[in-house]
Amino acid sequence: LAGNTPPKGHLPLAQAYAGHQFGGWVPQLGDGRALLLGDLIAPDGKVYDLQLKGAGRTPFSRGGDGRAWLGPVLREYIVSEAMHALAIPTTRALAAVATGETVRREGAMPGAILTRVARSHLRVGTFQYFAARQDIEGLEALVKFAIERHYPQATTPLELLAEVVRAQANLVAAWMSVGFIHGVMNTDNCTISGETIDYGPCAFIDGYHPQTVFSSIDQYGRYAYDKQANIAGWNLAQLASSLLPLMGARDAAIEEATRVVNGFGATYQAAYIARFGSKLGLENPSADDLPHISGLLAIMADEEADFTNTFRALAEGENPLPESPAFAEWHATWQKRSGLSGPDLALMRRSNPALIPRNHRVEAAIQAALTGDLAPTARLITALAEPYEPDESSDDLRLPPRPEEAIAATFCGT
Repeated sequence: LAGNTPPKGHLPLAQAYAGHQFGGWVPQLGDGRALLLGDLIAPDGKVYDLQLKGAGRTPFSRGGDGRAWLGPVLREYIVSEAMHALAIPTTRALAAVATGETVRREGAMPGAILTRVARSHLRVGTFQYFAARQDIEGLEALVKFAIERHYPQATTPLELLAEVVRAQANLVAAWMSVGFIHGVMNTDNCTISGETIDYGPCAFIDGYHPQTVFSSIDQYGRYAYDKQANIAGWNLAQLASSLLPLMGARDAAIEEATRVVNGFGATYQAAYIARFGSKLGLENPSADDLPHISGLLAIMADEEADFTNTFRALAEGENPLPESPAFAEWHATWQKRSGLSGPDLALMRRSNPALIPRNHRVEAAIQAALTGDLAPTARLITALAEPYEPDESSDDLRLPPRPEEAIAATFCGT
């Protein structure tokens, strides 16, 4: 796990892929600081990739050192494990290991390696890589592997596309329901499995605003909170384009692929309504409930209300915005929609976490770790494992940041 020797019988490899980064095409990217050690078969028969991040240079390092420093490693460990506890599809962190080396970034930083587990590391950009090179044989092999690994019910490239559309629609709806912003939704960071991957400049919203951006490199808000569904659909269109060479006559293939990609909107909306309907304790939520959802979010934006704490307060039967006439009016409408029995508070408690990995807490843990103190990191990981029913000892972790603690920008680990 420190990257010093390969597992017996395995030859580590760096995967090639291409991608659109902030909308701009890059024909070759690849694992510049990651090595795939191999596959592991779990007791339930599922197959997982085991990958090291930060183990050194690869053929795709593009002049970089291939190393990782402690901050991004701990961020990915904390946040990906928190996402797993929130029941959101994600790659997971198996280990974080200090290397004892110094990594040069904006200064001298302690080196570290993350061991990541994923159903696979196939990305939209992996398919783009072969399609751009007109490597039909490679593309066919990739599609066959993706179907066998992830969607054995699919039999054609079009059916594979439909499965990925469904998975990504459900994933982004889950992100939205907890106020998560990925921060860098390039096509090379969009998985075929529908797992969240590459926790670089990611963050969770504190005070709600739909156009929130954290990534320091997202200067135009391409990957803002409220743009994530549109970007996911755009990414899926790039996947569809990559699969066209395997789908027969071009005109008919374009028509079929367009139909499948355009289905993203309806699938996403259904998943979004289901997620937010549960957050509001609504029985059998439907499109008719969108005004209840959007109405509350609009009030929260006006009041700069904390995203997580507002929904959790509702789940705990409290009034999160006692001074807001608009909220009082919304609350009365919500109660009427909920019927005689009222909203399902038990469902709401299962759907609205009390704890998220707040940006200022993650940053504080990283800063402590840089001095050799891992206690804040360990405390966060333990508390975030039970986000829906936390122990009273973690009440302070529920608090939003004070003005001086607020994190305005997050950074990519490279």
